Amino acid sequence: MIPFLDIKAQYATIQAELEAAALKVLRSGRYVLGEDVKALEEEFAAYCGTSHAIAVNTGTSALHLSLLAAGVGPGDEVITTPFTFVATAAAISYIGAIPVFVDIDPVTFNIDPNQIERAITPRTKAIVPVHLYGQMADMDPILQIAAKHGLVVIEDACQAHGATYGGQRAGSLGVSGCFSFYPGKNLGACGEGGIIVTNDDKQAQQMRMLRDWGQDRRYHHVTQGFNYRMDAIQGAILRVKLRQLETWTEARRTRARLYTSLLVNGPVEVPREAAGRRHVWHVFAVRTRDRDQLQKFLLSEGVETGLHYPIPVHLQPAYAHLGHGQGDFPAAEAAANNVLSLPLYPELSLRDVEIVAELVKQNAYVD
Repeated sequence: MIPFLDIKAQYATIQAELEAAALKVLRSGRYVLGEDVKALEEEFAAYCGTSHAIAVNTGTSALHLSLLAAGVGPGDEVITTPFTFVATAAAISYIGAIPVFVDIDPVTFNIDPNQIERAITPRTKAIVPVHLYGQMADMDPILQIAAKHGLVVIEDACQAHGATYGGQRAGSLGVSGCFSFYPGKNLGACGEGGIIVTNDDKQAQQMRMLRDWGQDRRYHHVTQGFNYRMDAIQGAILRVKLRQLETWTEARRTRARLYTSLLVNGPVEVPREAAGRRHVWHVFAVRTRDRDQLQKFLLSEGVETGLHYPIPVHLQPAYAHLGHGQGDFPAAEAAANNVLSLPLYPELSLRDVEIVAELVKQNAYVD
């Protein structure tokens, strides 16, 4: 069996370091926030090239607090993509704002900047581009549109740790950037976790209070906040893993290049790295006319695959109240119907990449 993702394989490579870091926290008696979380914030901010990082309990919480700190509130509209994990829209809904969807670029799977301006209304407050699958959205035109209309840009970088656009790291271009440390991410915790990066001192201070019951000091609650604090043990684990992130990223990129070379003229459409961007390949999603048939065939041959994402957010029952229907965002709907994610992780052998590619070529059709 070739698994879609093998978290145990990664654990085996750094087992001693991880266990020592976790044991140190267990022996400390300080299990929430603490020194390791503070150090992780400093190290991750330095990695992203930002002034601040605020560690939280999930990527969803990171999005939620970023929107609040940016002044987005009830009745405001936030432009984003329908082709993403539902958490992007959920965070917008948490504050009573309204997700406004814009279709995707069918090549990169990211929000199409050419369609953003027509979605802007007097109620629009923010744009949340999602750096899907590990590749950053086309940020220059997005930032230009935002500046023209007085909007804030919050990057959903939950799948893009270490990705770059014009040499700048994901999370560093908007007013803030949000990351998830869910275990399957390129930088994953041994549990849940998230972080926000920003260069805005005021927003950083606001988000630090919001994650910890609105306190600016113990038992002094300046604002109504949340319990979004990061566990100390996750901070310690993520510090160990952050030191390996660039090595793991290059391993992902090597495997993506091999897949591309083997499949580029084959029966599926391979994903592309856009000019001026560094793709970190959280997901290697090919497009094929009969996705379900290919997935079943690969599973019968011992290859696990993934679907990211089979139903776009605007067609999810939870967002039926927005009034969208089939055909409203055709590029997103087409992608949802024909993308299939192949196994890709740093520990995947190059021979297994060759095996998967050969099986794909045996049983796939491109549109």
